[in-house]
Amino acid sequence: MGRPPPVLTLCASVSLLGGLTFGYELAVISGALLPLQLDFGLSCLEQELLVGSLLLGALLASLVGGFLIDCYGRKQAILGSNLVLLAGSLSLGLAGSLAWLVLGRSVVGFAISLSSMACCIYVSELVGPRQRGVLVSLYEAGITVGILLSYALNYALAGVPWGWRHMFGWATAPAVLQSLSLLFLPADADETAAHKDLIPLQGGETPRLGLGRPRYSFLDLFGTRDNMRGRTTVGLGLVLFQQLTGQPNVLSYASTIFLSVGFHGGSSAVLASVGLGAVKVAATLIAMGLVDRAGRRALLLAGCAFMALSVSGIGLVSFAVPMDSGPSCLAVPNATGQTSFPGDRHLLQGSSLPPMPKTNEDQREPILFAAKKTKPHPRSGATPPQPALSSAFPGPPLPAPGHALLCWTALLCLMVFVSAFSFGFGPVTWLVLSEIYPVEIRGRAFAFCNSFNWAANLLISLSFLDLIGTIGLSWTFLLYGLTAVLGLGFIYVFVPETKGQSLAEIDQQFQKRRFALSFGHRQNSTGIQYSRIEVSAAS
Repeated sequence: MGRPPPVLTLCASVSLLGGLTFGYELAVISGALLPLQLDFGLSCLEQELLVGSLLLGALLASLVGGFLIDCYGRKQAILGSNLVLLAGSLSLGLAGSLAWLVLGRSVVGFAISLSSMACCIYVSELVGPRQRGVLVSLYEAGITVGILLSYALNYALAGVPWGWRHMFGWATAPAVLQSLSLLFLPADADETAAHKDLIPLQGGETPRLGLGRPRYSFLDLFGTRDNMRGRTTVGLGLVLFQQLTGQPNVLSYASTIFLSVGFHGGSSAVLASVGLGAVKVAATLIAMGLVDRAGRRALLLAGCAFMALSVSGIGLVSFAVPMDSGPSCLAVPNATGQTSFPGDRHLLQGSSLPPMPKTNEDQREPILFAAKKTKPHPRSGATPPQPALSSAFPGPPLPAPGHALLCWTALLCLMVFVSAFSFGFGPVTWLVLSEIYPVEIRGRAFAFCNSFNWAANLLISLSFLDLIGTIGLSWTFLLYGLTAVLGLGFIYVFVPETKGQSLAEIDQQFQKRRFALSFGHRQNSTGIQYSRIEVSAAS
C-alpha cells in the first residue's frame, strides 16, 4: 500500500521550498551588494565582511545544529530555523547600519544551514525507499531554482528605490509556505509509526521503538560499534572530495571564460549567467529522475568521471589560451554619490559574472574586470560576488581567431563540469548522508560531515590564488582533475549502493560489514539477502 498522494505532495513541498529558500538567500546578495555599497558607502573590507557573514552563521549551525536536530526533532528544527530566518530577514529589511546587515546575514546563514540538514533527514525518514531519492534530491533542485529566482528578482528590483530591502524580504515567502506544509505532517518517524492510519509505512521504514532503542554518543562516530567508523569514512570522503575537486574555484573562472568567447556587454553577461543556472537546473532534474533507477553509486561515478575530464580539459586549454588571473576587483569609487559606473556596466551577476569590460565604443574609460576568486557555497556551487579593492585593471585580451575554437572548448568544459557536479555530488552526497547513519545519531553525524564540508570549501577557496601563483592556472586545474580521479576510486571502492533499500536494511548491512571496503563494486541491491528486523510498536 503506497502513501496517500497528499502526504507525498507535502513532503515534496517541504524539500523543494527548503531548497528554494536556501538557494535564494545564497544568491540574493549578488544583486543587493551594489545598492548596499552605494547606500552605505561600504569599503572593500566591509563588503567582504557582509558577504562572508552568511558563511560564518552557516558554519556555526553545522557545529551545533546536529545536537538541536537530535534533541528537539527534525520538524521542530525546521520550524525553528524558519523563525530564525524571519528574524534575520527582518533585521536585513530594516537595517540602517552595517552592523545590522552583518547580524542579519549571519542569522540567515545559521537558519538556512540548520534547515538544510534537518530537511534532508526529515524527508528521508518519512518516505519509502522508492520515493526517497527523488524527494531528497528535490532539495537540490530547489536550490538551483532559488538561485535563478534571485537573479530574476534582483534584475526586476535593480531600479527600485531601496530595492535591496525587498530583495531580502522576499526570502520569507517560501519559508512561510514550508512551515504551513509541515503543520500537516508528523513530527518524526516515531509518530509516523504510532499513526499508521495517517501515513502507511512501507519498506521497513518503521524505527526501532521502546526500551531496546540503542543510544549513541558523539564519539561513537569514530568507533567500531555498528561499523560507525566505516559510515563516517563514507560520509567524510564524499563531502571532502566534492570540495577538493575544485568546484568552489572552477566557477570563479567562469567570467574569464565568458570574456574569452566574446561575452562583453552587461546583457550578454546576464544571458550567460542565466544559461549557466539553467544548465544546473536541468542536470539536477535529470539526476532526480535517475537516482532511484540508476542508483546513487552510478550517478556519483558518472558525475565524478565527467568532472575529472572537464576540469582537466579546462587546464589543458588554458595552456594555449592565456587566462588572466590578475589581482583586480570591483571598483567602488563614488565619492560623488553617482549611482552608476561608466558605461552602465555595473550589474552584478552573482556566481560567475562580475562586471564585464566595456566594448571598443569608448576606450577612454578604464576597463573594470573582476578576476578575484570568490567563495561558492559548498552544496550548490553558487558563488556570491567577491568585493574587491578599488582599482582599474585591464581584462585579458580577446583571443586571436585561431584560438576561438579552444575558447569555446573551455566554455563547453565549464558547462560539463557544472552539469556533472549537479548530476552527481550536488544532490547525491546529501542523500547518502541522510541514509547511512542510525536514526538516533543521524542529526549529529550529518552536521559533523557538513562542518567538514564548509571547512574544506573555505580551505580550497583561500588556497586558490596561492596555488595558481605557485604552479600556474593550468596545473592547478589539472591537479583538480587528478583529485577527481582519486575521488572516483574512493566512490568505486567505498560507497555502497542504497537504492531500493529501507533505512533499516541499510543500517543492517552496515552493521554486518566491518570495513567500508566490503561495499565495493561486487555489491548490488538485488544480490543481497536481507533479514527483516522485527519491530513492535510501543503501546
